[in-house]
Amino acid sequence: MNSILEGFRKGITLIFGLNSEVLEILRLSLWVSIVATSIAVLIGVPLGSIIAIKKFPFKKIVIALVNTGMGLPPVVVGLFVVLFLSRNGPLGFLRWLYTPKGMVLAQVIIATPIITGLSLAAVQSVDPRFYQQILSLGATTRQSICVLVREIRLAILAAVIAGFGSIISEVGAVMMVGGNIKGQTRVLTTATVLETNMGNFDIAIALGLILLTMSFMVNLALTFIQQGRGRQR
Repeated sequence: MNSILEGFRKGITLIFGLNSEVLEILRLSLWVSIVATSIAVLIGVPLGSIIAIKKFPFKKIVIALVNTGMGLPPVVVGLFVVLFLSRNGPLGFLRWLYTPKGMVLAQVIIATPIITGLSLAAVQSVDPRFYQQILSLGATTRQSICVLVREIRLAILAAVIAGFGSIISEVGAVMMVGGNIKGQTRVLTTATVLETNMGNFDIAIALGLILLTMSFMVNLALTFIQQGRGRQR
């Protein structure tokens, strides 16, 4: 018990002491996850909206594929990304394996189906007559989607946060693709695993506390936005 309390004490000291190694790991974690989430949003929100409002053959199969993608095992994503980015893989010329760019690619693949699926469900919850009314006023498909997304922006925001949360705490894919190289591809989750295995519980606890704090802050922001909208109504 004393060792655990001592680990927490040292972990908090590392955080408030602005330990350079911890700050570098935090910086890279945020950069990779924010870039990946941004790309996933640019793909997932329009794609989910189009799937929801358009009628086309095999639509139910496409929706089933999106829902399946929401539960993709990260280690499987990591495996295929490694195969594609390896020297003999089709994307080997990019030389992204064991780089932050490769980690971003893996996280985009994980987050995009989640954001797509939740956006799709959000758009489907809107009365279809609302979309038809927008079209009848002369709006293009792109303009109609923008209006729909603005109408359900809280649900879209929740989808974005869910996508971000799924990758900021992910360890399997980023470890396989990034290699957990110190000063280059080491992020919060992979560093926590490494430091725990090495017995450096003070650093592991510090990194774990940062992860928990980030998760709390993201959910706190969403709660404030939701409650603010509720009061406006």
